[in-house]
Formats: sequence, C-alpha cells, structure tokens
Amino acid sequence: MSSIRAHRHWWDFLQPTFDAIAIVLSAALVKWAVKGVIDDKVVIAGMIATVVFLLLSQLTGLQRKFGSGSADNEMSGLAVTWTLTVLVMSMIAFATRYGQEFARSVILAWIIVAPSMIGFFRMSIRLVQNAMNRRGIGVRRVAIAGFNQLGLRTAHNIEQDPSIGFRMVGFYDDRKHVRPDDTDKDTKPMDASGPESEQPLSADHPLHGGLDALVAAAKAGEIDTVLITLPMRAEARIRGLLDQLSDTTASVYIVPDFFVFELLHSRWTNMGGLPAVSVFENPLFGVDGIAKRLFDVTVACAALLCAAVPMTLIAIAVKVTSRGPVFFRQKRYGLDGKEILVWKFRSMRTCDNGPVVKQATKDDPRITPLGGILRKTSLDELPQLFNVIDGSMSLVGPRPHATAHNEQYRGQIRGYMLRHKIKPGITGLAQVNGCRGETETIDKMEKRVHFDHQYIRSWSIWLDLKIMFKTLLVVWTQPEAR
Repeated sequence: MSSIRAHRHWWDFLQPTFDAIAIVLSAALVKWAVKGVIDDKVVIAGMIATVVFLLLSQLTGLQRKFGSGSADNEMSGLAVTWTLTVLVMSMIAFATRYGQEFARSVILAWIIVAPSMIGFFRMSIRLVQNAMNRRGIGVRRVAIAGFNQLGLRTAHNIEQDPSIGFRMVGFYDDRKHVRPDDTDKDTKPMDASGPESEQPLSADHPLHGGLDALVAAAKAGEIDTVLITLPMRAEARIRGLLDQLSDTTASVYIVPDFFVFELLHSRWTNMGGLPAVSVFENPLFGVDGIAKRLFDVTVACAALLCAAVPMTLIAIAVKVTSRGPVFFRQKRYGLDGKEILVWKFRSMRTCDNGPVVKQATKDDPRITPLGGILRKTSLDELPQLFNVIDGSMSLVGPRPHATAHNEQYRGQIRGYMLRHKIKPGITGLAQVNGCRGETETIDKMEKRVHFDHQYIRSWSIWLDLKIMFKTLLVVWTQPEAR
C-alpha cells in the first residue's frame, strides 16, 4: 500500500522564494541607499538572515499557515518571526563580530525595510489569489456527498478559506435533512470548540439531489471534485459511491468524521507506508520540542536575572513574617503524568502534601498576611522558574494541580489526564481566560481542562508569547487569584 502525501500548492514554493528575495533585496537596497554601494558582505548577511527567517517561520507556523486565516494574523506572525530573526542575527553578529562591517544606520533601516517588503510581497500574493478566485481561474467546482454536520462544517471551511480554490456547488445525499444524530450525545466531542461547535443544522447551499444525481453530474462534467463526508460507519454506502465515481473524471476526497473523537493535536503520520492519524498526541516532538525548550530556558534565565533582587526580598519577608520554610515544594503531575516537585514561596502556615490536599478558599485562615499578597499577585510562583530551567515545567502550559486533586478529578472529568501530554506551565491559556483560584465546582475544573486541551491542539511559539504577554496584563486584575 502506498503512503499518503500532502497536497502541495503553487505558493508552497512561491512564498518562501519571495520571502528570500525580499530579505536579500532589502539588505542590498538599504546598503545602496545609505552607502551608495552593494558589496558581497551585505549579500552574505542577507542570505544568512534568509536561512534563519525560513527556519524560524516553520517554528512559528508562519510558513505552514500561508494562505489561510486573516491577513492580520499573518502580519502578526510575520512580526514575531522577524523579531526572532533579528535576535538570532544579533547573537551571530556578536559572536562573529560580523556586525562591525555595517553602519548602524544600515542595520536599523534594514530591520524596518525587510519585514515591510516581505509583507508587501505576501499581501500581493493574497490579492492575486483573490483575483484569480473571483475570475474562476484555477477554481474547482466541488460537491459534498453527505448532508450532515461534517458536511456543513466542510462547506463552512471552504467558504472561510478562499485559498483552497474550491467553489461550492451544493450537497448531495439520499436523506432530505441534516441528521442531528450524526453527532449525538454518545459521539459528541468532549471538548468541542471553535467553528465546529457553532455550525447550524441548516445549510446555505441547497440539497441538489441524491447520490445518483451526484454521479450523474460528475459524469456530465458539472463537478470537478467530490468531498465525501458520510460517517465512517456507512462503509457500504461509501464503497458503492466510490465504485460509481470511478467511472467519472472527478477528483474524490474522503473527509473522515474524526471530530467525533477528542483530537488532541492530531496529525498524519506514516507507519511503513500505512497512513495513520493521531488522536492523543504530544505536539512537541522533534524540532517543535527543541524550539519550545530553547525558548523556555532563554526566557527563564533572563527572568531570573531580573527577578533575583525581588525574589531575595520576598524570601526574607517570608522568613521573618511567619514560622516555617521559605519555599514549599508540592508533589504534582508533570509530563506524561510523572510526579514532579513544584517550587513556590510558602504562602500558608501549613504545607499540605499528602493524599488529601484541601484547596485554598477565600479568606482561608491558613494563608498568611504576606501569603495573601503573594498569591494575589502570583509572586509566590516565581520559584517555578527553577522548574522551567531543570526541565520539569515550561513557561506556558496547563497549570499543575496537586497529586491528590489529579486523582480526584481524573475519575470525574473525561479526558482530564490528556492535559499531561505536555509539560505543565507557570501560566496557561486557562489562567489568562479567568480560570484561576478555587475550583469548588466540577464545572470550573471542566472549563480549565477545556482550555488546556485547546492549548495543546493549537500550540505555537506565537501562542506562548501571546499568553505570556496577556498574563502580565491580567495577573494584577483577576480577583480569582488567591
């Protein structure tokens, strides 16, 4: 059996080519405008920056997501990728002293001109794409076989992403109405989020007829592509439809209804030529894992240098204001559910760390006066930077819960342990969305788990940066922190 290969678009080659041209060309133009000359040194610097930018664009997702999503998101991703490129180039220049070959005016001008030119080329390609789609150039007429929730979602995605190059013809199905029971209570995703959970039970496109009408339209050349969204359990119907469509020239795709499962950062993989899709997976394998680790160590070391004096003062204050140790290390679950010891400044008069741990509540008598301030401002969690450096935690990720609480909730919340597929973090998506403090009801913990799953599915360096920035904005204003 042959392996499944990803479909490649023309911009998969064109876009990185234009990015490279923009970087090298901007460097040359700036050098010529400021110094009136273009030499091999500026070309070499531009080529090195190109390699760095293209590698980082894979890590930030800028290159992988081209053509999809909004232009604003693309420009935000470009800004992050270029900022990281400048930082890497600065380190290279410092280590090799190559930066001495260029005037500061040249460097500063290039830092501004290069991303502007990259953005101009990218927006130009978007305009060309949109113009071609409006004129029907390269656009394929697509029909969906399966008038169900998955079919509606597929149509929605096609309409929201013109870069796909599809124009909807309509739905075909032997059934007359959308079947809500295609995603009933037993098969509903346990953590539905995003556009999928917002799809209505009606379609903007008409039901053109049954599957026989679809085959007839394909044979008549009225349809270029057929997307089969019938449920996986309808194997006989799918096989029969494929047999009939094999007598046409239409391209045929099967859209698996994997959304009935909880897909945790799903991806295609190849196992000896056999395609497989992951259901529960750690998103931080390979290069992505290395990138996040380097990011964690770099930022954590910088943060420790900045926080050294405040942490020393807090340690002294903890020691003189209440009896007990300065630090409190609590057993919590880390990556893959392995037990770790999480560092914190002691904020309570007790250090519960056994099989039963009572959650902190409002006006909890166990919290010291200083501890209340530390917990309110999250300063008690600063020592977790040591956990980040030793590799047991990350800067951003699902917040670690006490071992006793993990054992309590894993039997009550479906998919609870999946939040441990990545390292726990000092802050996370749940925390910046208001999920902090006491979880006295099961609904509050379920909401945390929902955001944890969402973070794992959509992880990127850019998302980590946004969460860290938002943490600084909300940590002083959320009353839930105790």
